[in-house]
Amino acid sequence: MPLLITAVGVLVLLLLIMKWKVNTFISLAIVTFLLAIALGIPLSDIVGSIERGLGGTLASVGLIFGFGAILGKLIADGGGAQRISTTLIDAFGEKRIQWAVVLTAFILGIALFFEVGLVLLIPIVYQISKQVNLSFLYLGLPMATALSVTHAFLPPHPGPTVIAGEFGANIGMVLLYGFIISIPTVLIAGPLFTKYARKFVPDAFEKANKGGMAALGDSKPMPLEDTPGFAKSALTALFPVLLMGIATVTSLLQEAANLPDHWLFHVVAFIGMPTSTMFLSLLLALYTMGISQKRTMAQLMESAEQSVKAIAMILLIIGISGSLKEVLIVGGVGDYVASLFIDSALSPLVLAWLIAALMRLAQGSATVAALTTAGLVIPLMEGSDVNVALMVLATGAGSIIASHVNDTGFWIVKESFGLTMKETFATWTVLETIISVCGLLFVFILSIFV
Repeated sequence: MPLLITAVGVLVLLLLIMKWKVNTFISLAIVTFLLAIALGIPLSDIVGSIERGLGGTLASVGLIFGFGAILGKLIADGGGAQRISTTLIDAFGEKRIQWAVVLTAFILGIALFFEVGLVLLIPIVYQISKQVNLSFLYLGLPMATALSVTHAFLPPHPGPTVIAGEFGANIGMVLLYGFIISIPTVLIAGPLFTKYARKFVPDAFEKANKGGMAALGDSKPMPLEDTPGFAKSALTALFPVLLMGIATVTSLLQEAANLPDHWLFHVVAFIGMPTSTMFLSLLLALYTMGISQKRTMAQLMESAEQSVKAIAMILLIIGISGSLKEVLIVGGVGDYVASLFIDSALSPLVLAWLIAALMRLAQGSATVAALTTAGLVIPLMEGSDVNVALMVLATGAGSIIASHVNDTGFWIVKESFGLTMKETFATWTVLETIISVCGLLFVFILSIFV
């Protein structure tokens, strides 16, 4: 029944948005309340669960998106995005620019959270798409692919790091094997899939996208000599990567060398938190993309206000999608899925992927899916010679399959690229499924040799 109720809820949501054209935020709110009632959550607890889900989601991404949107707009309006995009085009050529975007996103994605990478790169990719007259989505999908793959498979991202801890896997081996499976997965789910997706949903690629977060990169072109230098522009855009990278390396060195606790480590950890990182990067951008470019404070604040307006509805949709996810978790949907696999005799690798995939489909959260899976398959690993690092990657692969309406990431991508529901399913949902299946396939191939 929990799965049937969830399926009906998803169907109602699709009808509200696609058939009856109800606003996405309102549709999500309606379905969230209806599902809470249908799943048997006590009436006195429903509002609290919805508020907790919204608050928890916005607490983790709200400030990141707010600071990141202002940062992106400052870089775009200050000419930094134009300078970066022009330099990349000159270096790689227009024919290979998609590969340049993929490579950039993959490198940045190793250190950046998915949401941070997305809000940081969208203005730059949008500028590139305008300059070379290519579809924004044609460049944006491979970019999002690279960010998603690194987020799913590579430490120090939270998912693989936490799962490795649960399984007792060596982080270094998870990182090594993660790189091996990530590179072909990005190529298949990114540039290769985008080529075919363009044939299935041509409207999504052909429309002049100025909605969503693309608006952050929509600024008037200026003479190249009036834009900031490439070094200054790149430093501003890469500053979050620099701060997070320093924090990550410091943490790993402290753990490897078993160094005693010190106030300096706490300062570095604080600076490396995504919210702190984006705030400090914003302050830097006010100088590098504003004051040093002789822009007035009134002009800078106008850019800030425009960026916040561009993401206001996105933040509401992200928040209420967190409420939907919370209702499904509180309603016991994940517990029901977990009960289906008690005493299963499947291979640990297959079982880890399958449980994580079903948990992801049922309740939306990749993190919850991965952690629940870890608790279920750990007992089954006893007496098995399965490689625990590969178990981490198989679990991570399953936990990101088929992103749909109960996943916050689905709405982030939909609103960021200004897509319809149909276009988001045909691109992002399929793309995430390809990443998941490729991840499992390459894990199996690796298991033959390690």
